Amino acid sequence: MTSHMLLTPVQMSKADQMTIEGGIPGIVLMENAGQAVAREAMKCTGSHQRVLVLCGPGNNGGDGFIAARCLAAAGYEVEVLLLKDPAGLKGDAQTAFQRMELKAGIYGVDVTPDLVREKLKTCALVIDALFGAGLDRALSGPCLDLVDEVNNSSCPVLAVDLPSGVSGASGEDLGGAIRASSTVTFFCQKPGHLLFPGRALCGSVSVADIGIQPGVFGAINPQNFRNKPSLWQHEWPTVKLDGHKYGKGHAVVFGGPMSSTGAARLSATAALRAGAGLVTLASPPDAMLVNASHLTAVMLKKIANTEGIAELLKDARLNAVLIGPGYGVGDSTCDAVRTLLSQERAAVLDADALTSFTGQAERLFQMIRDTSAPVVLTPHEGEFSRLFPDLAGDKLQRARSAAERSGAIVLLKGADTVIAAPDGRAAINENAPPWLATAGSGDVLAGIVAGLLAQGVPGFEAACQATWLHGEAGREAGPGLIAEDLADALRPAIAMLVDKTGEG
Repeated sequence: MTSHMLLTPVQMSKADQMTIEGGIPGIVLMENAGQAVAREAMKCTGSHQRVLVLCGPGNNGGDGFIAARCLAAAGYEVEVLLLKDPAGLKGDAQTAFQRMELKAGIYGVDVTPDLVREKLKTCALVIDALFGAGLDRALSGPCLDLVDEVNNSSCPVLAVDLPSGVSGASGEDLGGAIRASSTVTFFCQKPGHLLFPGRALCGSVSVADIGIQPGVFGAINPQNFRNKPSLWQHEWPTVKLDGHKYGKGHAVVFGGPMSSTGAARLSATAALRAGAGLVTLASPPDAMLVNASHLTAVMLKKIANTEGIAELLKDARLNAVLIGPGYGVGDSTCDAVRTLLSQERAAVLDADALTSFTGQAERLFQMIRDTSAPVVLTPHEGEFSRLFPDLAGDKLQRARSAAERSGAIVLLKGADTVIAAPDGRAAINENAPPWLATAGSGDVLAGIVAGLLAQGVPGFEAACQATWLHGEAGREAGPGLIAEDLADALRPAIAMLVDKTGEG
């Protein structure tokens, strides 16, 4: 399956070129794209309505010309505004313009903000075919004025490929971008469709088949993905009919003192619900009673110091560890992390385990590089900036650079969580509802990762699976959820995956 693939604008251009070299003319691809835009436009507005098509000078404008022709043939009242003199058009865009043969068109210097404002008052839909995903610079001058007029109107907008002014590679607003109601893109999505603010500016996104074959992925070798089951389902942990709990791994969550026990309990419960055969919550002596009063299936272990951690992990069956939620910030936490990583266990470092290395991140990264076991870091933006204060750029770029530098899988949380691996792979998550932004939600996510690692799922896939499951649990629990709701809400999400893999 290839539905999880993402292509940057540069890679998409390569896919186009490979298809053309394979015998399909560029104008055929453009015709298919323009017709797809017209079909989508018909879904957006009633028949015989007035449609305003804003076209740029490149191939995005060419898609707009074809859409305009198709809509006019279907009985819509169509007007085209082209930002340049048609005499300057080249290649397939020029051919598409010549095929359009519409009388209703205003071109070049005559396209002014005042004119656009007047046109917007009477149209039912605007088609943004100005620049698409290939734009890599900020809009300025008349183009920016035109975008402002569109955004200030109440007219719905259908964007072609990507709203003009949004980076297809990063989702950044390059300095004034169209706010679309919906977007139609071609062959596959780009990172800019999934990363904020681009995701919000796109509206609903549909993908049209224009004749490019999936075989191009082999030559392009994309490293950006949508985080969905087709990406990682081959690594989903299966359950054998004759299996037992010891075959599903044993995760250990290290908790903090009595005054801050809740976070670790959330993590431990989530690890168990995610499928770990056994889960132990190891905590200081003063926290034992309060943890025991809240937990049943999760086992408890008294750990007084780092020596106790090393002693506990002499049991090789304890194969995945999580430290950070509610553990406390300071040198003792750094020592505990060092001890854990030296034991060659799959590890999740979250919250306090990350903050404790503020100003000494390279020390942590060396520990990670020295272990052969997978290590997953789960920072939010604040924690990320403490570990990687010098990393700039878009979210995808920063997460990928952080993974390469640290040697860990980096799960950079947010509404558009990015999971990046040291080998360059990166996945963008898109199923998280906004009500997951609540206290303890991240502790649950860290626990899910640990539970999957305990079952032998590789680090990158475990982080991707956990992030997707976390989002689905949030959807299941619904508005008003609190973190305690998420573990139970994992059940239907896991059941859906089990059905897909043919288990049970």
